[in-house]
Amino acid sequence: MVVDLFDKLRMEAGPLAKYSHLPDDYFFFPKLEGEIGPRMLFNGKEVLNWSLNNYLGLANHPEVRKADTEATAKYGLASPMGARMMSGNSVNHLEFEKQLASFVMKEDAMLLNFGYQGVFSTIDALVDRKDVIVYDAECHACIIDGVRLHLGKRFVFPHNNMENLEKQLQRATKIADENGGGILVITEGVFGMSGDMGDLKGIAELKKKYKFRLLVDDAHGFGTMGKTGAGAGEEQGVQDQIDLYFSTFAKSMASIGAFIAGDKRILKYLRYTTRSQIYAKSLPMPLVIGGMKRLELLRTRPELKNKLWTIVNAVQDGLREKGFYLGPTKSPVTPVLFKGGVGEAANMSMDLRENFHIFCSVVIYPVVPKDVIMFRIIPTAAHSLEDVQETLTAFAALKQKLDDGIYRREELVAVTKGV
Repeated sequence: MVVDLFDKLRMEAGPLAKYSHLPDDYFFFPKLEGEIGPRMLFNGKEVLNWSLNNYLGLANHPEVRKADTEATAKYGLASPMGARMMSGNSVNHLEFEKQLASFVMKEDAMLLNFGYQGVFSTIDALVDRKDVIVYDAECHACIIDGVRLHLGKRFVFPHNNMENLEKQLQRATKIADENGGGILVITEGVFGMSGDMGDLKGIAELKKKYKFRLLVDDAHGFGTMGKTGAGAGEEQGVQDQIDLYFSTFAKSMASIGAFIAGDKRILKYLRYTTRSQIYAKSLPMPLVIGGMKRLELLRTRPELKNKLWTIVNAVQDGLREKGFYLGPTKSPVTPVLFKGGVGEAANMSMDLRENFHIFCSVVIYPVVPKDVIMFRIIPTAAHSLEDVQETLTAFAALKQKLDDGIYRREELVAVTKGV
Protein backbone atom coordinates (compact mmCIF):
# COMPACT_ATOMS: atom_id res chain seq x y z
CA MET A 1 0.00 0.00 0.00
CA VAL A 2 1.30 3.43 -0.95
CA VAL A 3 1.58 5.82 2.00
CA ASP A 4 1.96 9.56 2.14
CA LEU A 5 5.69 10.26 2.03
CA PHE A 6 5.41 12.85 4.79
CA ASP A 7 3.49 10.44 7.03
CA LYS A 8 6.61 8.25 7.08
CA LEU A 9 8.74 11.04 8.45
CA ARG A 10 9.01 11.36 12.19
CA MET A 11 10.79 13.90 14.32
CA GLU A 12 12.24 11.71 17.05
CA ALA A 13 13.59 13.63 20.02
CA GLY A 14 15.72 10.65 21.01
CA PRO A 15 17.88 10.80 24.15
CA LEU A 16 17.40 14.57 24.39
CA ALA A 17 13.59 14.24 24.71
CA LYS A 18 13.61 15.29 28.36
CA TYR A 19 15.08 18.62 27.30
CA SER A 20 12.47 19.27 24.62
CA HIS A 21 10.98 22.14 26.65
CA LEU A 22 14.09 24.15 25.85
CA PRO A 23 14.10 26.38 22.74
CA ASP A 24 15.26 24.63 19.56
CA ASP A 25 18.03 27.20 19.20
CA TYR A 26 19.81 26.25 22.42
CA PHE A 27 21.51 22.90 21.81
CA PHE A 28 20.61 22.69 18.14
CA PHE A 29 20.84 25.65 15.77
CA PRO A 30 22.12 28.05 18.48
CA LYS A 31 22.26 31.72 17.56
CA LEU A 32 25.54 33.55 18.15
CA GLU A 33 25.19 37.26 17.56
CA GLY A 34 27.47 40.26 17.19
CA GLU A 35 30.83 40.73 15.51
CA ILE A 36 32.61 37.45 14.79
CA GLY A 37 35.27 36.96 17.42
CA PRO A 38 36.19 35.44 20.78
CA ARG A 39 33.41 37.35 22.57
CA MET A 40 29.90 37.10 21.14
CA LEU A 41 26.33 37.12 22.40
CA PHE A 42 24.37 33.94 23.09
CA ASN A 43 20.82 34.24 24.43
CA GLY A 44 21.52 37.89 25.15
CA LYS A 45 24.60 37.18 27.27
CA GLU A 46 28.26 37.63 26.36
CA VAL A 47 30.14 34.35 26.06
CA LEU A 48 33.73 33.40 25.38
CA ASN A 49 33.39 31.60 22.06
CA TRP A 50 35.54 28.60 21.09
CA SER A 51 33.32 27.28 18.28
CA LEU A 52 34.36 29.23 15.18
CA ASN A 53 36.78 27.81 12.59
CA ASN A 54 38.22 31.30 12.22
CA TYR A 55 41.72 29.92 12.76
CA LEU A 56 43.78 32.94 11.69
CA GLY A 57 41.33 35.56 12.88
CA LEU A 58 40.65 36.81 9.35
CA ALA A 59 36.86 37.09 9.70
CA ASN A 60 37.15 40.62 11.04
CA HIS A 61 40.65 41.52 9.94
CA PRO A 62 40.55 45.18 8.81
CA GLU A 63 42.29 44.49 5.49
CA VAL A 64 39.88 41.65 4.76
CA ARG A 65 36.84 43.73 5.65
CA LYS A 66 38.12 46.54 3.42
CA ALA A 67 38.71 44.21 0.46
CA ASP A 68 35.29 42.57 0.88
CA THR A 69 33.55 45.94 1.13
CA GLU A 70 35.27 47.49 -1.86
CA ALA A 71 34.72 44.43 -4.06
CA THR A 72 31.04 44.28 -3.13
CA ALA A 73 30.60 48.00 -3.84
CA LYS A 74 32.26 47.62 -7.23
CA TYR A 75 30.73 44.36 -8.45
CA GLY A 76 27.75 43.54 -6.21
CA LEU A 77 26.96 39.92 -5.42
CA ALA A 78 25.51 39.09 -8.84
CA SER A 79 28.73 39.34 -10.83
CA PRO A 80 29.64 37.30 -12.72
CA MET A 81 26.35 35.90 -13.99
CA GLY A 82 26.32 32.32 -15.18
CA ALA A 83 28.48 29.24 -14.78
CA ARG A 84 32.22 29.44 -15.44
CA MET A 85 31.94 27.39 -18.66
CA MET A 86 29.29 29.68 -20.17
CA SER A 87 29.48 33.30 -19.00
CA GLY A 88 30.81 33.28 -15.43
CA ASN A 89 34.55 33.30 -15.98
CA SER A 90 36.80 36.29 -15.21
CA VAL A 91 40.44 37.31 -15.00
CA ASN A 92 40.04 37.44 -11.22
CA HIS A 93 38.85 33.83 -11.03
CA LEU A 94 41.81 32.73 -13.13
CA GLU A 95 44.27 34.76 -11.09
CA PHE A 96 42.93 33.41 -7.80
CA GLU A 97 43.31 29.84 -9.09
CA LYS A 98 46.88 30.55 -10.15
CA GLN A 99 47.73 31.93 -6.71
CA LEU A 100 46.11 29.00 -4.89
CA ALA A 101 47.98 26.44 -7.00
CA SER A 102 51.27 28.18 -6.29
CA PHE A 103 50.58 28.36 -2.56
CA VAL A 104 49.94 24.61 -2.21
CA MET A 105 52.77 23.76 -4.64
CA LYS A 106 50.62 22.34 -7.45
CA GLU A 107 50.50 23.09 -11.18
CA ASP A 108 46.88 24.21 -11.33
CA ALA A 109 43.76 24.76 -9.26
CA MET A 110 40.02 25.06 -9.78
CA LEU A 111 37.64 27.14 -7.71
CA LEU A 112 34.60 25.42 -6.22
CA ASN A 113 31.49 27.15 -4.93
CA PHE A 114 31.27 25.13 -1.71
CA GLY A 115 33.48 22.67 0.07
CA TYR A 116 30.88 20.00 0.76
CA GLN A 117 29.50 19.69 -2.75
CA GLY A 118 32.96 20.32 -4.18
CA VAL A 119 34.38 17.17 -2.60
CA PHE A 120 31.62 14.75 -3.48
CA SER A 121 31.28 16.20 -6.96
CA THR A 122 35.03 15.81 -7.53
CA ILE A 123 34.86 12.16 -6.44
CA ASP A 124 31.93 11.62 -8.78
CA ALA A 125 33.93 13.09 -11.68
CA LEU A 126 37.04 11.01 -10.97
CA VAL A 127 35.71 7.46 -10.81
CA ASP A 128 33.36 5.16 -12.72
CA ARG A 129 32.02 1.67 -12.06
CA LYS A 130 35.34 0.06 -13.08
CA ASP A 131 37.29 1.96 -10.44
CA VAL A 132 37.80 1.25 -6.74
CA ILE A 133 37.75 3.76 -3.87
CA VAL A 134 39.66 3.13 -0.62
CA TYR A 135 39.04 5.65 2.17
CA ASP A 136 39.73 6.34 5.84
CA ALA A 137 36.89 5.36 8.18
CA GLU A 138 36.88 8.77 9.89
CA CYS A 139 36.54 10.83 6.71
CA HIS A 140 34.12 13.77 6.75
CA ALA A 141 30.50 13.36 5.67
CA CYS A 142 31.19 15.13 2.36
CA ILE A 143 33.63 12.35 1.44
CA ILE A 144 31.26 9.64 2.62
CA ASP A 145 28.50 11.11 0.45
CA GLY A 146 30.87 11.19 -2.52
CA VAL A 147 31.76 7.57 -1.92
CA ARG A 148 28.07 6.66 -1.77
CA LEU A 149 27.63 8.05 -5.28
CA HIS A 150 30.27 5.65 -6.58
CA LEU A 151 28.84 2.80 -8.66
CA GLY A 152 31.92 0.59 -8.31
CA LYS A 153 33.62 -1.14 -5.38
CA ARG A 154 34.72 0.74 -2.30
CA PHE A 155 36.72 -0.35 0.73
CA VAL A 156 37.24 1.41 4.05
CA PHE A 157 40.28 1.14 6.32
CA PRO A 158 40.36 1.89 10.08
CA HIS A 159 41.63 5.38 10.79
CA ASN A 160 45.33 5.74 9.90
CA ASN A 161 45.81 1.95 9.97
CA MET A 162 48.44 1.48 7.29
CA GLU A 163 48.56 -2.30 7.68
CA ASN A 164 44.85 -2.54 6.97
CA LEU A 165 45.09 0.03 4.17
CA GLU A 166 47.62 -2.22 2.47
CA LYS A 167 45.19 -5.14 2.72
CA GLN A 168 42.45 -3.02 1.15
CA LEU A 169 44.83 -1.93 -1.59
CA GLN A 170 45.57 -5.57 -2.34
CA ARG A 171 41.83 -6.24 -2.70
CA ALA A 172 41.36 -3.07 -4.73
CA THR A 173 44.27 -3.93 -7.02
CA LYS A 174 42.79 -7.35 -7.82
CA ILE A 175 39.38 -5.86 -8.71
CA ALA A 176 40.81 -2.92 -10.66
CA ASP A 177 43.05 -5.30 -12.61
CA GLU A 178 40.06 -7.48 -13.50
CA ASN A 179 37.92 -4.48 -14.48
CA GLY A 180 40.57 -2.42 -16.20
CA GLY A 181 39.96 0.34 -13.66
CA GLY A 182 41.98 2.54 -11.33
CA ILE A 183 42.22 3.10 -7.57
CA LEU A 184 41.50 6.31 -5.65
CA VAL A 185 42.63 6.58 -2.01
CA ILE A 186 40.92 9.32 0.02
CA THR A 187 41.88 10.69 3.40
CA GLU A 188 42.07 13.99 5.26
CA GLY A 189 45.03 16.18 6.09
CA VAL A 190 43.60 17.09 9.50
CA PHE A 191 40.53 15.31 10.82
CA GLY A 192 38.08 17.90 12.08
CA MET A 193 36.80 16.07 15.15
CA SER A 194 39.90 14.35 16.56
CA GLY A 195 42.45 16.90 15.31
CA ASP A 196 44.64 14.00 14.24
CA MET A 197 46.51 14.25 10.96
CA GLY A 198 46.04 11.68 8.25
CA ASP A 199 49.10 9.47 7.87
CA LEU A 200 50.01 11.01 4.51
CA LYS A 201 53.61 9.88 4.84
CA GLY A 202 52.53 6.29 5.38
CA ILE A 203 50.16 6.41 2.42
CA ALA A 204 52.89 7.92 0.24
CA GLU A 205 55.15 4.97 1.13
CA LEU A 206 52.50 2.57 -0.16
CA LYS A 207 52.65 4.32 -3.53
CA LYS A 208 55.97 2.55 -4.02
CA LYS A 209 54.18 -0.82 -4.00
CA TYR A 210 50.70 -0.08 -5.35
CA LYS A 211 49.29 1.96 -8.21
CA PHE A 212 46.76 4.48 -6.96
CA ARG A 213 46.00 8.20 -6.85
CA LEU A 214 45.63 10.13 -3.59
CA LEU A 215 42.95 12.75 -2.84
CA VAL A 216 43.41 14.69 0.42
CA ASP A 217 40.76 16.89 2.02
CA ASP A 218 42.84 19.35 4.03
CA ALA A 219 40.11 21.75 5.14
CA HIS A 220 41.54 22.11 8.67
CA GLY A 221 45.21 21.92 7.63
CA PHE A 222 45.22 24.61 4.95
CA GLY A 223 46.66 27.78 6.50
CA THR A 224 47.39 26.15 9.87
CA MET A 225 49.86 23.34 9.17
CA GLY A 226 53.28 23.29 7.51
CA LYS A 227 56.08 25.84 7.44
CA THR A 228 54.25 28.14 5.03
CA GLY A 229 50.72 27.05 5.89
CA ALA A 230 50.37 24.89 2.77
CA GLY A 231 48.88 22.13 4.89
CA ALA A 232 49.38 18.67 6.33
CA GLY A 233 51.28 17.45 3.27
CA GLU A 234 53.88 20.17 3.76
CA GLU A 235 53.95 19.39 7.50
CA GLN A 236 54.78 15.74 6.75
CA GLY A 237 57.09 16.46 3.82
CA VAL A 238 54.93 14.70 1.21
CA GLN A 239 53.03 17.52 -0.48
CA ASP A 240 54.35 16.33 -3.84
CA GLN A 241 52.79 12.88 -3.26
CA ILE A 242 49.27 14.31 -2.97
CA ASP A 243 47.71 13.98 -6.42
CA LEU A 244 44.66 16.11 -5.65
CA TYR A 245 44.72 18.62 -2.83
CA PHE A 246 41.39 20.03 -1.62
CA SER A 247 40.52 22.74 0.87
CA THR A 248 37.54 24.85 1.75
CA PHE A 249 37.70 28.61 2.35
CA ALA A 250 35.41 28.23 5.38
CA LYS A 251 38.21 27.63 7.88
CA SER A 252 41.50 29.59 7.77
CA MET A 253 40.17 31.86 5.01
CA ALA A 254 36.98 32.72 6.93
CA SER A 255 34.91 32.87 3.76
CA ILE A 256 32.82 30.75 1.38
CA GLY A 257 34.04 28.53 -1.43
CA ALA A 258 36.76 25.94 -1.94
CA PHE A 259 39.37 24.72 -4.41
CA ILE A 260 40.94 21.57 -5.78
CA ALA A 261 44.58 21.57 -6.94
CA GLY A 262 46.83 19.16 -8.85
CA ASP A 263 48.43 18.54 -12.23
CA LYS A 264 47.23 20.67 -15.14
CA ARG A 265 46.12 17.63 -17.08
CA ILE A 266 43.73 16.37 -14.41
CA LEU A 267 42.50 19.88 -13.55
CA LYS A 268 41.56 20.44 -17.18
CA TYR A 269 39.62 17.19 -17.07
CA LEU A 270 37.81 18.25 -13.87
CA ARG A 271 36.82 21.61 -15.37
CA TYR A 272 34.92 19.77 -18.09
CA THR A 273 33.40 17.03 -15.91
CA THR A 274 32.67 18.36 -12.39
CA ARG A 275 28.90 18.70 -12.59
CA SER A 276 28.49 20.91 -9.51
CA GLN A 277 30.58 23.58 -11.27
CA ILE A 278 29.42 23.09 -14.85
CA TYR A 279 25.78 23.56 -13.86
CA ALA A 280 26.16 26.14 -11.09
CA LYS A 281 26.61 29.90 -11.07
CA SER A 282 30.20 31.06 -10.71
CA LEU A 283 31.65 32.04 -7.35
CA PRO A 284 30.64 35.72 -6.83
CA MET A 285 33.34 38.29 -7.55
CA PRO A 286 33.54 39.73 -4.01
CA LEU A 287 34.34 36.24 -2.69
CA VAL A 288 37.06 35.84 -5.31
CA ILE A 289 38.68 39.22 -4.70
CA GLY A 290 38.24 38.89 -0.95
CA GLY A 291 39.74 35.40 -1.19
CA MET A 292 42.87 36.76 -2.86
CA LYS A 293 43.31 39.26 -0.01
CA ARG A 294 42.97 36.43 2.51
CA LEU A 295 45.50 34.32 0.64
CA GLU A 296 47.88 37.27 0.54
CA LEU A 297 47.68 37.51 4.33
CA LEU A 298 48.32 33.77 4.65
CA ARG A 299 51.44 34.17 2.52
CA THR A 300 52.83 37.41 3.93
CA ARG A 301 51.78 37.50 7.60
CA PRO A 302 53.36 34.48 9.33
CA GLU A 303 52.61 36.17 12.64
CA LEU A 304 48.95 35.15 12.20
CA LYS A 305 49.80 31.45 12.20
CA ASN A 306 52.39 32.00 14.94
CA LYS A 307 49.74 33.64 17.15
CA LEU A 308 47.33 30.79 16.43
CA TRP A 309 49.90 28.24 17.61
CA THR A 310 50.68 30.29 20.72
CA ILE A 311 47.03 29.96 21.70
CA VAL A 312 46.85 26.30 20.60
CA ASN A 313 49.86 25.34 22.70
CA ALA A 314 48.60 27.29 25.72
CA VAL A 315 45.17 25.64 25.57
CA GLN A 316 46.38 22.11 24.89
CA ASP A 317 49.34 22.17 27.29
CA GLY A 318 47.17 23.72 30.01
CA LEU A 319 44.43 21.13 29.64
CA ARG A 320 46.88 18.23 29.63
CA GLU A 321 48.60 19.58 32.74
CA LYS A 322 45.21 19.55 34.47
CA GLY A 323 44.71 15.90 33.56
CA PHE A 324 42.41 16.21 30.57
CA TYR A 325 42.57 13.73 27.70
CA LEU A 326 42.71 15.37 24.26
CA GLY A 327 43.16 12.27 22.15
CA PRO A 328 45.73 12.18 19.33
CA THR A 329 45.36 15.77 18.14
CA LYS A 330 48.37 17.25 16.37
CA SER A 331 46.57 20.33 15.09
CA PRO A 332 44.65 23.34 16.39
CA VAL A 333 41.51 21.19 16.73
CA THR A 334 41.26 20.53 20.48
CA PRO A 335 38.82 17.81 21.60
CA VAL A 336 38.34 17.58 25.36
CA LEU A 337 37.04 14.11 26.19
CA PHE A 338 34.93 13.05 29.16
CA LYS A 339 33.17 9.84 30.17
CA GLY A 340 29.40 10.23 30.32
CA GLY A 341 26.06 10.03 28.55
CA VAL A 342 23.83 12.41 26.65
CA GLY A 343 22.11 13.74 29.75
CA GLU A 344 25.40 14.61 31.39
CA ALA A 345 26.57 16.23 28.18
CA ALA A 346 23.49 18.47 28.10
CA ASN A 347 23.95 19.45 31.76
CA MET A 348 27.65 20.18 31.29
CA SER A 349 27.00 22.25 28.19
CA MET A 350 24.34 24.34 29.90
CA ASP A 351 26.49 24.87 32.98
CA LEU A 352 29.42 25.94 30.82
CA ARG A 353 27.30 28.41 28.87
CA GLU A 354 25.09 29.83 31.59
CA ASN A 355 27.35 29.86 34.64
CA PHE A 356 30.85 30.04 33.18
CA HIS A 357 29.84 32.05 30.07
CA ILE A 358 31.85 29.85 27.73
CA PHE A 359 30.46 28.55 24.44
CA CYS A 360 32.03 25.57 22.70
CA SER A 361 30.46 22.77 20.73
CA VAL A 362 29.54 19.55 22.52
CA VAL A 363 29.71 16.34 20.48
CA ILE A 364 27.82 13.19 21.43
CA TYR A 365 26.89 9.78 20.00
CA PRO A 366 26.89 8.76 17.14
CA VAL A 367 29.85 11.04 16.27
CA VAL A 368 31.67 9.64 19.31
CA PRO A 369 30.99 6.38 21.24
CA LYS A 370 27.92 6.27 23.50
CA ASP A 371 29.86 6.74 26.74
CA VAL A 372 31.99 9.63 25.48
CA ILE A 373 31.35 13.38 25.67
CA MET A 374 33.50 15.65 23.56
CA PHE A 375 33.81 19.39 23.91
CA ARG A 376 35.58 20.64 20.79
CA ILE A 377 37.63 23.81 21.35
CA ILE A 378 38.78 25.70 18.26
CA PRO A 379 41.61 28.09 19.18
CA THR A 380 42.17 31.08 16.90
CA ALA A 381 44.68 33.86 16.45
CA ALA A 382 41.99 36.25 17.75
CA HIS A 383 41.96 34.66 21.21
CA SER A 384 44.14 35.86 24.08
CA LEU A 385 46.09 34.08 26.78
CA GLU A 386 43.59 35.55 29.27
CA ASP A 387 40.83 33.72 27.35
CA VAL A 388 42.84 30.53 27.74
CA GLN A 389 43.23 30.91 31.52
CA GLU A 390 39.52 31.61 31.95
CA THR A 391 38.73 28.47 29.99
CA LEU A 392 41.18 26.27 31.90
CA THR A 393 39.60 27.38 35.18
CA ALA A 394 36.10 26.63 33.89
CA PHE A 395 37.00 23.18 32.56
CA ALA A 396 38.70 22.25 35.83
CA ALA A 397 35.45 23.08 37.64
CA LEU A 398 33.46 21.17 35.03
CA LYS A 399 35.59 18.07 35.53
CA GLN A 400 35.22 18.24 39.31
CA LYS A 401 31.43 18.48 39.06
CA LEU A 402 31.33 15.53 36.67
CA ASP A 403 33.51 13.47 39.03
CA ASP A 404 31.20 14.42 41.93
CA GLY A 405 28.16 13.15 40.03
CA ILE A 406 26.40 16.52 39.89
CA TYR A 407 25.63 16.24 36.19
CA ARG A 408 23.86 12.88 36.65
CA ARG A 409 20.82 14.59 38.17
CA GLU A 410 17.61 14.44 36.16
CA GLU A 411 17.02 18.17 36.28
CA LEU A 412 19.23 20.52 34.32
CA VAL A 413 21.86 22.22 36.44
CA ALA A 414 21.35 25.54 34.71
CA VAL A 415 17.56 25.35 35.13
CA THR A 416 17.99 25.22 38.90
CA LYS A 417 19.69 28.59 38.65
CA GLY A 418 16.80 30.23 36.85
CA VAL A 419 17.78 29.74 33.20
